[in-house]
Amino acid sequence: MDTKAGFVTLVGRPNAGKSTLLNRLVGERLAIVSAKPQSTRERVVGILSDASSQLIFLDTPGLLEPRYALHKAMLHSAHQAIADADVILYLVDATRDKPEDLVVLGSLPAAPSAPVIVVYNKLDEVSAARRAELEALAPDASWISAATGEGCEALLARVRERLPAHPFFYDADDVSTQQMRFFVAEFLRETVLEQLDDEVPYGIAVGIEEFREAEDPVYIRAFLYVERESQKGIVVGAGGSRIKAIGQAARARIEPLVGRRVFLDLRVKELKNWRKDVHALARLGYRLPEDQST
Repeated sequence: MDTKAGFVTLVGRPNAGKSTLLNRLVGERLAIVSAKPQSTRERVVGILSDASSQLIFLDTPGLLEPRYALHKAMLHSAHQAIADADVILYLVDATRDKPEDLVVLGSLPAAPSAPVIVVYNKLDEVSAARRAELEALAPDASWISAATGEGCEALLARVRERLPAHPFFYDADDVSTQQMRFFVAEFLRETVLEQLDDEVPYGIAVGIEEFREAEDPVYIRAFLYVERESQKGIVVGAGGSRIKAIGQAARARIEPLVGRRVFLDLRVKELKNWRKDVHALARLGYRLPEDQST
């Protein structure tokens, strides 16, 4: 049987619903979802296979004007995913935004070579008048609700039509290419986003220092890195109450992923101004464009 396979990159402004859509299409909770913008910092890979096609979805950080080194790393990740794409899904929050020139919005060096499908998200929240206005701007756009799933099967059909003929890149049972450590770190960060207010969550990075799968329960030692010493007390909380709550909530998400009991050893450490420090970002695994990595 002839098969199709290719890379499908999800792009758009922050909070357009890219991560929610990835989880919906793949049928697994891979990407963290938060009401706070800029929650996706690196590409997240999700794989959907059927008898004749394999779609490798690349969820990307929201396109924005970079203000410091972390933003530049996030934009670089999005640029790489766009360059790798066979099909691009350009998500637009239909309740607040309009389609823009992707080259301008994403500071791209050139127009994408892959076909671009404009996808209006939040169909379930849009009035008839607003829909008519947006349809006039992009008549060929797909309309979906990533939250409810409406329109997603029709969108998948459009994507499959545009995939190149190719053998599967990965085993048909795979749902991602990323290691368990990556998802553990992401679920921890998602919990921090939920439990901490204001600016503090944006100044936190997660590092998995140990992951002992041979032990029962599985032992995971993780650092929550903060940018300033004064933030450590906020994360730890009175008598350790906050860090304990973060650990309990994160463990409830991690154990179903790992499939076993988990002992989560959380620690808080200062990594001064890590969002602006290219060396700290490299230590945390972020990649910057080569001309900005020193």
